[in-house]
Amino acid sequence: MSPILPPATLGMLGGGQLGRFFVLAAHEMGYKVWVLDPDPNAPAAREADRHLQAAFDDLAALDQLAAGCAAVTTEFENVPASTLEYLAKFLPVHPSADAVAICQNRVAEKTFLASNGIPHAAFAPINSEDDLRKTGDELFPGILKVARFGYDGKGQARVANREEAIAAFQGFGREACVLEQMLTLDYEVSVVLARDQQGKVKCFPTAENQHARGILDVSIAPARSSACQRDSAEEWAERIAEKLAYVGTLGVEFFVSRGELYVNEMAPRPHNSGHYTIDACVTDQFGQQVRALAGLPLGDARAHSAAVMVNLLGDIWYDASQPGPDRHGHYREPDWNALLSIPNLKLHLYGKHHARPGRKMGHFTVLDADPAKALETALAARAAIGIQDEA
Repeated sequence: MSPILPPATLGMLGGGQLGRFFVLAAHEMGYKVWVLDPDPNAPAAREADRHLQAAFDDLAALDQLAAGCAAVTTEFENVPASTLEYLAKFLPVHPSADAVAICQNRVAEKTFLASNGIPHAAFAPINSEDDLRKTGDELFPGILKVARFGYDGKGQARVANREEAIAAFQGFGREACVLEQMLTLDYEVSVVLARDQQGKVKCFPTAENQHARGILDVSIAPARSSACQRDSAEEWAERIAEKLAYVGTLGVEFFVSRGELYVNEMAPRPHNSGHYTIDACVTDQFGQQVRALAGLPLGDARAHSAAVMVNLLGDIWYDASQPGPDRHGHYREPDWNALLSIPNLKLHLYGKHHARPGRKMGHFTVLDADPAKALETALAARAAIGIQDEA
């Protein structure tokens, strides 16, 4: 199949920051992009050549997208798989509906890992309170997670015993869940890779991730782990991509427990922990997404600098020491000079309509030849902009 070349039009399902970066990458390469998203203020829509403001299951809008685009991709895993199946009748869609369907359901995801011999925490599907009563004691303490639509720590509850799990299940409205054994956590890492239509894979350097309130806070690349462990993480991620017959950019999150790797989650899209690639790598994760979708050879994923990425959440737009119209405090613009005065720091703001606590509003990345210096500078900048450590 011949590659799709500029100035062709590519389609994006979803208008958040991941879609926005895709649009920017595609524009740099000479493509046009249409974005379908129901939000009138979607950040990607502000950059796109056309915004189809409609629901993801709006057939009329999907028909317009199919008629106007040469290929379609997605920026998040909660686009209905049926939408991808429908569009695939008319034009190339990557990643496939089958791959996305596995990643968007935690029970399907864990079952996929188990059936392919990929390391993961012990788990049990939970569809009723009776399932929890029959679950083995080895799964406690555990984490109960809703099977669908949970992200950034939402739809999850730590449960010490069966009674707490039943209460959490009731609190989730008795939705289908998965109960996972809680591992002794050393730290977390992730691998972002791209796989093209011929099955060739390029992995970005493994990143070490730190979270706050279930949301990614800091990513350090390369991860401060052994080269052997980083290589092993990449090998497992490549195996996942192969077994999914995946085409596009994929994020794989790992727990490291007692020195061993366990897959936590898979994201069928670019990943927050891969944002450092925008500034630190020859080709970034969004450029790879464009290339894979268009049938082009993948770019060089090599890093030219060590990097530390820090998420900027909406909390820093509020001054808790000053009264405001709501409980979060006085709303004001953060002191960007504290970041922009650092010469090896790259600031990225997503242009979202309104900041709210916990909402991802931007990020910054510090680059340095010395990984330790990059981390030191990033943590100092993080403190200077008003990000506080959890108590």
